[in-house]
Amino acid sequence: MKIAIIGYGLQGASSYKYWRKDNQITICDQNEIKDPPKDVELRIGEDHLNNLQDFDLIVRSPSVHPRDIISANGEQIKDKITTNTNEFFKVCPSKNIIGVTGTKGKGTTSSLITKMLEAEGKKVHLGGNIGTPPLEMLEHGINESDYVVLELANFQLIDLKYSPHIAVCLMVVPEHQDWHEDMEEYVTAKKQLFIHQTPSDIAIYYSDNEISEDIASSGKGIKIPYFENPGANINNELVVIDGQTICRTDEVKLLGRHNLQNICAAVTATWQIDQNTEAIKQVTASFSGLEHRLELVRELNGVKYYDDSFATTPESAIVAIEAFKDPKVIILGGSDKVAEYIQLAKTVAGGNVKHAVLIGDTAKSIEQALKNEGFSDYSFGSKDINEIVGLCKEKSSPGDVVLLSTGCASFGIFKDYKDRGEKFKKAVQELA
Repeated sequence: MKIAIIGYGLQGASSYKYWRKDNQITICDQNEIKDPPKDVELRIGEDHLNNLQDFDLIVRSPSVHPRDIISANGEQIKDKITTNTNEFFKVCPSKNIIGVTGTKGKGTTSSLITKMLEAEGKKVHLGGNIGTPPLEMLEHGINESDYVVLELANFQLIDLKYSPHIAVCLMVVPEHQDWHEDMEEYVTAKKQLFIHQTPSDIAIYYSDNEISEDIASSGKGIKIPYFENPGANINNELVVIDGQTICRTDEVKLLGRHNLQNICAAVTATWQIDQNTEAIKQVTASFSGLEHRLELVRELNGVKYYDDSFATTPESAIVAIEAFKDPKVIILGGSDKVAEYIQLAKTVAGGNVKHAVLIGDTAKSIEQALKNEGFSDYSFGSKDINEIVGLCKEKSSPGDVVLLSTGCASFGIFKDYKDRGEKFKKAVQELA
């Protein structure tokens, strides 16, 4: 079979390993590939999407929008397009699959579900957008009785042809509007996680978000909201479900009230499998979060430095600001994802923020939003992370929090949010 793999990142490489036996593979990528496999043909450059009609199968990597493939080859090519995720659903030995989507919190919630199920004695495989490509998970020996937890972003979902037994939709707000045609397409992509569910499947959604409810309602699965009954919710500062108390909210190790949403989503999903309150409580009391999500880097001279580089939307920066009562010096800005900064500016103005350091292409837009709210305690940072961190140190005092929670994508100054977070942490560790 002649197969074209479009894009050669993590999932592209995983797709090559999966399909290479007994198939003729061509790798198509806009950029040069370092150390490509020797048994493949290469199509590199601006025309890498052209003339794909002769291939039997086209494996799209998440960064490549299916419309770009169709636009370059015609509507008839659509039926040949698949993805790493679609193939995984098709061949996975276990049907005990839990899929998690939303705008933010996917990685945290997926990790919580995994740890809760493991604490209950289950064998669990975690992957997807969180790091391990789905097809690579097959190499870990998934058995029929195992559980699989997949973090799935809109990039994987837009042409998904399958739905998991348990699907979870967290809060959904506008994001990736630079990749999608509009918000409607973004929401439609999320709906694919639910749309193929049967009446015996389960659709869990965030009760306080109309978009989340709409997405979960797109299939035939049993609808269960969280943050209200019958799902897990908060009652008198207790995390409760089905009349049983899981823990007190002050026992939750994760920082920020927003993480109570993620806790409730994970508890609700896990509860559909096993109602082990002690195992679940053990996880809520010990799990402190993922890297680059409100991660404490160090405390220096009474100032705590936090890496929240994963906050690439204004909404996620807002919840980071609200996670701390302490006075804050915050780094805001980056590359533009066609976002609005009005509410972020309101939160900065009323959120005990002492100073904001504005960086990147969106610095001027954020400045204008801050001015409209009467907030003037800001300055502009350079493209040098050491200078940015140095400026934050200069503006902070003992008892303050310095917060990298930019509310924007990182491109332009950094490779991605991980690169931004790593360079921030290095710069903070080098402070004297």
